[in-house]
Amino acid sequence: MRAELHNLFRGPRPLRFQKLHIPPELRVAVLAPHPDDFDAIAVTLRFLHDNGNRIDVAVATGGASGVEDGFRGATTDAAKVALREEEQRASCRLFGLPDERLVFLRLAEGTDGHTLVNEENFQAVRAWLVAQQPDLVFLPHGNDTNADHRRCYDLFRRTTFEEKLTLVACLNRDPKTIAMRDDLITPFGTADAAWKARLLLCHQSQHQRNLHTRGHGFDDRILNVNRRFAAVLRCGAEFAESFELESFGAAIARGKPGSRPAD
Repeated sequence: MRAELHNLFRGPRPLRFQKLHIPPELRVAVLAPHPDDFDAIAVTLRFLHDNGNRIDVAVATGGASGVEDGFRGATTDAAKVALREEEQRASCRLFGLPDERLVFLRLAEGTDGHTLVNEENFQAVRAWLVAQQPDLVFLPHGNDTNADHRRCYDLFRRTTFEEKLTLVACLNRDPKTIAMRDDLITPFGTADAAWKARLLLCHQSQHQRNLHTRGHGFDDRILNVNRRFAAVLRCGAEFAESFELESFGAAIARGKPGSRPAD
């Protein structure tokens, strides 16, 4: 099955996720740089969950720098990390993900609050990915203004090459993505958008920060990106999650290489 992964994604682009035949035995991993990155692609992940695919999620960092000082009494990094991790647990429970499928890697961060690209962090990402042996990995696109998104992608890519993993990466568009191909889309309507908003609003630390700094909520920030690119792609739905596909391992050996996102 792993050697034939690229066959799932043949056809004119963008492919529509709901029209693909995804075998339920394919294992799915989500490498989320922050608590809440899982929720940004929740409609696609729900499709896989309902399809019977096992989904395992690793949140790379605590994201303390994304919490306003004093929010719900949190003034230390440890308190802010605990708050954000509980928000992620709450959203995953609402999604229906078993508690044991969610782990927090707590990668080391620099004084700027961003993930360090060092051997310790690489080994943590490597150990988790090797243990999961996923067929599909979801994570934010590497061509992004967010340093944690870029560095998480770099740690993931190094692992796939050093461990010679065979998998397909689904690199998702988010509000800070600079540019990417739209290889795969999941169109969805208002009912799914309302459900997704409920997950996003579990992250009240991010919702309040967006209200204070941007004048709109966290749910609107994510769904506005989904709405804008649904219109650009003319997919016939009000919203769409979008992904660039990158193949690793046997798919490359069989002449189906993915393109590396720009640094």
